[in-house]
Amino acid sequence: MTQAFDDDTLRFYRGNATAYAERQPRSVTLTKFLGELPAGARILELGCGAGYQAEAMLAAGFDVDATDGSPELAAEASRRLGRPVRTMLFHQLDAGEAYDAVWAHACLLHVPRDELADVLKLIWRALKPGGLFYASYKSGDSEGRDKLARYYNYPSEEWLRAQYAEAVTWASIVVETSEGKGFDQELARFLHVTVRKPE
Repeated sequence: MTQAFDDDTLRFYRGNATAYAERQPRSVTLTKFLGELPAGARILELGCGAGYQAEAMLAAGFDVDATDGSPELAAEASRRLGRPVRTMLFHQLDAGEAYDAVWAHACLLHVPRDELADVLKLIWRALKPGGLFYASYKSGDSEGRDKLARYYNYPSEEWLRAQYAEAVTWASIVVETSEGKGFDQELARFLHVTVRKPE
């Protein structure tokens, strides 16, 4: 298993943790996602950033395991949540049928293209049967870097569907689209992928 992250991208988040933590993303997608889960469900959050979405999950009564690849952002999230937040890179996920759901908002879009399938396999393994998994990506047609030098896999919907389908078997794959601005303030098209592990 390779490292499944880009050094320059991780360096950006480590160096800009405080500024990044000041953003307060609101997610209609999160509300919808939580609505599909049983009360008190155990959720793994990958790339939790400053912990705003983990905070919303906890407030809604869910059991949240928040993680981030940047120790600095994990520390910011830990302060916000008043509880430990683990520093974990995607390829370090080592759980078997431990979670009812996995939430990966705007983080797997930094996984190198040739390593995404391996990360999807780890997430599938970590989910309980029937578990739900959400991830969002910036749409495009080839990998590249933004003006902040962060790496993105920039998938098309067709490429992304193929990666998910080839990695493991899902009971369902739903892809929705939206437009918005990220930390770089550039308008982008986002792909929201929600899948469910077979029972």
